[in-house]
Amino acid sequence: MKKIWLSPPHLSGNELQKIQQVFQENWVAPVGPQISEFEAKISSCLESKDHHVVALNSGTSALHLALKLFNIGKDDVVICQSLSFAASVNPVLYEGACPIFVDSEKETYNLSPYFLEEAIKSQIKKGKKPKAIIVVHIYGMPYKVDEIHRISAEYEIPIIEDAAEALGSRYKNRPCGSFGDLAVFSFNGNKIITTSAGGALVCQDQIKKNKAIFWATQSKENEDFYLHKEIGYNYRMSNVLAAIGLSQIDVLEERVQKKREIQQFYASFLNDIEGCGIFNEFSSEYKSNHWLSILEIDPEKAQISPLELMNKLAERTIESRRIWKPLHTQPIFAEFDFYGNGVAEEIFENGLCLPSGTAMTTTELDFIKTEILNILKHG
Repeated sequence: MKKIWLSPPHLSGNELQKIQQVFQENWVAPVGPQISEFEAKISSCLESKDHHVVALNSGTSALHLALKLFNIGKDDVVICQSLSFAASVNPVLYEGACPIFVDSEKETYNLSPYFLEEAIKSQIKKGKKPKAIIVVHIYGMPYKVDEIHRISAEYEIPIIEDAAEALGSRYKNRPCGSFGDLAVFSFNGNKIITTSAGGALVCQDQIKKNKAIFWATQSKENEDFYLHKEIGYNYRMSNVLAAIGLSQIDVLEERVQKKREIQQFYASFLNDIEGCGIFNEFSSEYKSNHWLSILEIDPEKAQISPLELMNKLAERTIESRRIWKPLHTQPIFAEFDFYGNGVAEEIFENGLCLPSGTAMTTTELDFIKTEILNILKHG
C-alpha cells in the first residue's frame, strides 16, 4: 500500500484548462480577471452581498491585514484561541501587539465563552481593554457563535473570524466566514479546497476591501510614478493561483460531503471501541466540514496513547497527526497571559487527527480500518 497522507490536495481535473487560459491571455501576475472572478465565487459561498472578498497569498496575510484594519498596534491586547495553529496568532506579534490566550470548551474545541469573558474583564481591570477577538473554527467545527458574539457586542470588541479550516461549514444554516466583523480563509495545499498557496480576507464593506488591496499591493499611491506614504506588503494572490481556485470552488460541496462521509466511516467502527470516539457535532445547529477527522482516546481504557497509535500507523504507511499543541504552552508565547482550566491541553493529550483526504479510495479506507483495529487489539 502506498503512503496514505493526512490531507493531501485533491484536484478537480479542470485546473489545467483554467491555467492554460491564463497563460494564453498572459495574465501571469498578481492582477487579472481570474482574481476578481475567484473573489466573487468565494463571496457567493457566503450567501450575502454584504461580504467583500480580497484574494491573498495566504490566510496568514489575510489575518495580518485584518489586524491592521482594526488599527491593532504596539502593546494593544488581542484575545486569541489557544487551541490553534501558530499562524492564527503570529500576525499579532507582527504588529507588536500582545496576544492573550483563552482556553477551549469541550463541545466544539473552540474558544470558551466563560473564559473569554473572564479574560476581557481581567484585562479591563488592568487598563488594557482588548481591541479584537480572534476566534477559530478549529478543524472546521463552528465555534459557539451566539455566545461569543453576545460577549463581543456587550464589550464592544470586534471579532476576527478565523475560518481557515472551515470553508463549507455552517452554523444555524449560515456559512462560516460570514459571522465576523472580518473573516479569513486559507487555501493552503492541505485545506478542503486549494489554490496551492493562498487565502482570503472577508470584509463587510468596500472601503475596507479597497484599503486591504492597497496594503497588499505595496501601498502604491494613485500617481503616475511610484509614491509610497505607508508600509505595504506583497500579499496579493497570483492570477494563476486564482485560476486553480476557480476549478476547486466548483467542487466544494462534493469535498464537504466526502469529508463528512469519511468522518462517519471512522465513527462507524471506532465509537464502539472502549476508550475511543470520533469528535462530532454536539448539536444539529452545527454542521462541520470535518476538514480533519479527530479520534479521541482515553489511554487507560483504550490501553494506547495517541502518540503510540500515531507511530504504529506510520509504520504501516498511514500518516496521522497530533492535535494542535495549545499556543499558551509554546515557548514563543510563554510570556503572555492565559485564562482557562486545562481543557485545550486535555484535548491535545487525548486527540489524534486521522487521514481525511477526499481522494481516498474505499480500498485505502478499509486498509486504515483494518490497521487501526489490529493495533487497538494487538498493539
